[in-house]
Amino acid sequence: MSTETRVRAMTTVPLEPSEAFVLFTDEVDSWWRRGPRFRPAVDGREGELRFEAGEGGRLLEVYDHSGTADFELGRVLVWEPGKRLVFHMGGRDFGPDEWTEVDVRFERIETGTRVTVEHTGFDELGQDHGVWHGQGPEALVGSMGLWWGDLLVAMRGAAVRAEGR
Repeated sequence: MSTETRVRAMTTVPLEPSEAFVLFTDEVDSWWRRGPRFRPAVDGREGELRFEAGEGGRLLEVYDHSGTADFELGRVLVWEPGKRLVFHMGGRDFGPDEWTEVDVRFERIETGTRVTVEHTGFDELGQDHGVWHGQGPEALVGSMGLWWGDLLVAMRGAAVRAEGR
């Protein structure tokens, strides 16, 4: 049995998988919440979160509308619209070669799409890295699970609003 620290969260959205994928990627800024640990305002400005489409694309926080990225949060590894998205994710306290990995799957179910997020790679950073926030593996999984759960609830809300339900 693997001892890898792994965070998993899921939700269902009343959309087809291809639409759920578009909501997760193209409309990410509409549901990905801001907070003190992630997406803070910089110099009083709130950035816009966006994915660049395709493998090798970036997850960016942009602080002006010229298209110039002020901060790269991640890099897309797998881009399979309606099926799967995998991206490396870093943060402000990450070095240039330090990443965690987020694997998002979109599965058609009777009521729409099940969206499952699995976030790994924490162990490779070492427990003294800031991503741990001084917590052990069990506490990290709990706090990151709540964080992803909150984000997916926000995504579900955006999907429901889009469907007018």
